[in-house]
Amino acid sequence: MNAVLAPIALLLAPGVPLALALLWSFPRLRPHIGPLAPWAAIPALLLALFGQPGATVELDWLLFGAQIGMTGTTQVFLFFTALIWFAAGIHGRGHLSKDDHCERFCVFWLLTLAGNIGLILALDVALFYTSFALMTFAAYGLIVHDASRAALRAGRVYLVLAVLGEALILTGLILAARATGAPLLPMLADLPAAIAAAPERDLIIASLWLGFGVKAGLPLLHFSLPLAYGAAPVPVAAALAGAMIKAGLLGWLVTLPLGQAGFEQWGTIVIATGLIAAFGGALIGVNQIRPRFVLAYSSISQMGMVSVAIGAWLSAPELGPLLAVAITIFALHHSLAKAALFLGTEVVRHRTRRPVLWLWIGLGIPALALAGLMPSGLLTKTTLKGALTAGNAMPEVWNNLPLLLGLAAIGTTALMARHLWLLRLEAGRDDAPPAAWHGWALITAATVLGVFLLPLWGITPDWLAGVGGIPDALWPVAAGLLLAVFAWRWLKPWPIPPADVLVLLTPLPGLVMRAGQAVGVTGPAIQHLLRHLQALALDRYRRADHWIGRASVHLWRRDAPLLFALILALLAAYGLSIG
Repeated sequence: MNAVLAPIALLLAPGVPLALALLWSFPRLRPHIGPLAPWAAIPALLLALFGQPGATVELDWLLFGAQIGMTGTTQVFLFFTALIWFAAGIHGRGHLSKDDHCERFCVFWLLTLAGNIGLILALDVALFYTSFALMTFAAYGLIVHDASRAALRAGRVYLVLAVLGEALILTGLILAARATGAPLLPMLADLPAAIAAAPERDLIIASLWLGFGVKAGLPLLHFSLPLAYGAAPVPVAAALAGAMIKAGLLGWLVTLPLGQAGFEQWGTIVIATGLIAAFGGALIGVNQIRPRFVLAYSSISQMGMVSVAIGAWLSAPELGPLLAVAITIFALHHSLAKAALFLGTEVVRHRTRRPVLWLWIGLGIPALALAGLMPSGLLTKTTLKGALTAGNAMPEVWNNLPLLLGLAAIGTTALMARHLWLLRLEAGRDDAPPAAWHGWALITAATVLGVFLLPLWGITPDWLAGVGGIPDALWPVAAGLLLAVFAWRWLKPWPIPPADVLVLLTPLPGLVMRAGQAVGVTGPAIQHLLRHLQALALDRYRRADHWIGRASVHLWRRDAPLLFALILALLAAYGLSIG
């Protein structure tokens, strides 16, 4: 792509979906936007395939200006993100053209897509955060699209955690921007060094790690993912699990002080948390009773594994080049496989008189990829293991880290076996629309072939090492299959609800009832006490609300000019003192 087309392509990639979303505001154009929406990701896909890293575009007409461009890593992220959105859009053309609320679905789809692509191409902090927030909050409209009770509950939980995550991210980015040399237009590339030298570096790292961790399924911040993946329409779930979850990973990559020395303690914390997610996600996921819930916990487990790589980078900065390649390959591999698995949950429902072998082969391909038996899975495992064991750079306490990841891979195999078993129970219930087959076939083929495009982006994987890693990949798969057979034959799933932690956070009335019954107090007496306490709390709330309302009216009608004058005087005094 030459120097003339490169800036145009950079503008079109996020600009096309954003422009279509803005055109939606004209009622006469709305019926024509739905058929175009699935194709809105094509400019970004072409840019990822034929663009060259290094070209930038400055948007001086924005408030403080902005810059967009591509790096080698973000080009890979742009490829699988655009491809997943395109395949999911083809798969979900029914929602974009025939659904009762297709116009509403269309505008949220385009806004979420624009935000997702915009944050990948953003080079400055302001545009990155704006795009991330646009993607996050526009996705709420996609999750609650069906307006069912489950969808509305999933949307509420998602929105609460989204606001918490955005607040943490904004806090971290503002503090990090203040530490850079250009706080009005800080560049993402300047953040790691600035954070490493900032006096509030621990607060900044904690805010960014937890904030992006909401999107990446960090333990104790993960419970919106199963609810959202289970309630959203299938193409939305594929985009959430395949593309948007990697926005959290990209946030870690471009903001955390990776490659900077002196963060061994943070590396230990991140590695430990990643292992908890890897094993905990697998343990809870194999006890789920719906395929999409199993896939949700599989995503949490897989993101735990990539969190281990982030922690290793913090612990051993000299491994940065190797870990950067491993994380990029992991992101490509997991995103395509997970999107194919989600789109397959609708294709498998197609009615047929006899089992279709090729259909189940197609459904099994992404499952085998995640288990590590396809080229992408083999390459991911060997690259990550090679990075972790290179030069004995990791602290001694983590010498057995590759073995722990191998044990976590047993859980991945068990999750995939559980998923395919539950799919068998849902097979043949209705007819999948033709578009669903097209989107699923496209992303399934990309699961197999996508990894061979890595040289296009300057990544030259060691294929011989991947072939040599087959024995290391076989034993977790064999152990996982044996565990799955044992569980199917002799064990029953535990009744763990999909929002596992959320259920533990909101059981107070039931716990009070059970505790009262345990000490001999009857249920009616406890209910009477709870009603009394509820009425008392409501009365106190009304009184406080009345007092605050009167005080606020009094303040804004009478004392506001005095308050503003005082603030201006303080600001003027501060300006004179530093002048």
